[in-house]
Amino acid sequence: MTAYGGRPDQARRDAITVEIGYALFSAAFAAAVLFGAVAGPALLFDLPDTLEKALIRLGLGIAPVLFAARVISVLLRFREDTAPPPAAPQTTQPSQPGRTNPDS
Repeated sequence: MTAYGGRPDQARRDAITVEIGYALFSAAFAAAVLFGAVAGPALLFDLPDTLEKALIRLGLGIAPVLFAARVISVLLRFREDTAPPPAAPQTTQPSQPGRTNPDS
C-alpha cells in the first residue's frame, strides 16, 4: 500500500481512518433513516398516545442496533478485504535437480 514512495504503515493508517469515517457516517445515516421511517408518523400525525409512544420507543430501540450492526459489518468487511493472502503450502524439493522422486 505504498504510493509515491510513502511508507506502507502511513498508507494503512490512512485507509483505516477513511474506512472508520465511512462506517460511522453511513451507520448514522442508516439509523436516522430507519428512525424517521418508524417514528416519523408519530411525530408528524396526531396519533393515539399509546401508538405514538410505542412508535417512538421502537425507533429509539432499533436505530442504535442498526447503527452498531452497520459499523461492525463495514469494519469486518474492510478487515477481510485487506487481510494478507494465505501463505502457499511448503512443497518438498527433490534432492537432485530434474528428478521428481528420490528413488528414481
